[in-house]
Amino acid sequence: MAKLEIRELKTWVAGLVILLFAAVPIVSVLTDQAFYMAQYSRIMIYALAAVALNLILGFGGMVSLGHALYIGIGAYGVGMLDFHGVTNGWLQLLAALGVGGLFATAIGAVVVRLKGMTFIMITLAFAQMGYFLAVTLRTYGGEDGRALSSRSQMYLLDFANPVVLYYAIFACLMATLWWVNRSITSRFGMAIRGSKSNERRMLALGFPTFRYKLAAYVISAQICVVAGFLLANLTLYASPSYMQWMVSAELIIMVILGGMFTVFGPVIGALVFLLLEEWLSNFHSASFPAFGELVNEHWLAVLGVFVIVVVLTARNGVYGYVGKRGRTP
Repeated sequence: MAKLEIRELKTWVAGLVILLFAAVPIVSVLTDQAFYMAQYSRIMIYALAAVALNLILGFGGMVSLGHALYIGIGAYGVGMLDFHGVTNGWLQLLAALGVGGLFATAIGAVVVRLKGMTFIMITLAFAQMGYFLAVTLRTYGGEDGRALSSRSQMYLLDFANPVVLYYAIFACLMATLWWVNRSITSRFGMAIRGSKSNERRMLALGFPTFRYKLAAYVISAQICVVAGFLLANLTLYASPSYMQWMVSAELIIMVILGGMFTVFGPVIGALVFLLLEEWLSNFHSASFPAFGELVNEHWLAVLGVFVIVVVLTARNGVYGYVGKRGRTP
């Protein structure tokens, strides 16, 4: 199969997944199953966060175990202001992006100078600090978090309507994919990818790699803040659990599972991971009930085996199964 044909095939697969997302509300209304809309809203929110993480992980080589911190900041931007009677979604989002930007710039200025395990552990440490800080905020629910009084009021967008919220999430995901796809082939993207391959050579060529890497880290974090804002509106809840390191680990798994050398791979990874999570955790077998209970109880182990098989057999994850192995976006 020619390289051009592989790229076209991948484009068709991506198009079909996008059509699936776009059609979910229609199917949900026709079948009277609101669960589908909530489920795929969650999938797209995590896909948005995974695409953001992939900007620095897949293309920049920076393995962050702390991006859940920014999801939490986005969620608490809604929860805290809602507690004080501020339900204007634009103000909530602006406040969350402001705080998230400050945190990302301060943390990024430290971590992007580091490499390997040091980078991983320090991003994890900052995220855990954010988690324990949220736990101590008794006014806002402490360890249990707090329920929102209502969804954010966006004026032009009625988030109280699940269909409007769904398509707002869909639009954010599509806009982010478009931007990342354009960015990785720009000077900015080439500098990020070049820094991953050989930072010394990029410095010798006159590229200020620190600035590019810091910008990528901050942009990635801010997209996760938006994901957290949308997640709080979807669940009507702000919880410290959004900041747990396990959430960051799941995002990394989604990126690797889908394909971290591709733009659309993290979307496939989020889709496969969360659908498998739902299916395995509710697995039943009429013929072998004991086997069904075993899968229910140890579904994470089954999922882990699946991830290992994919990583060993396809360099670009599930998306890499489409045609040959390659670096096509």
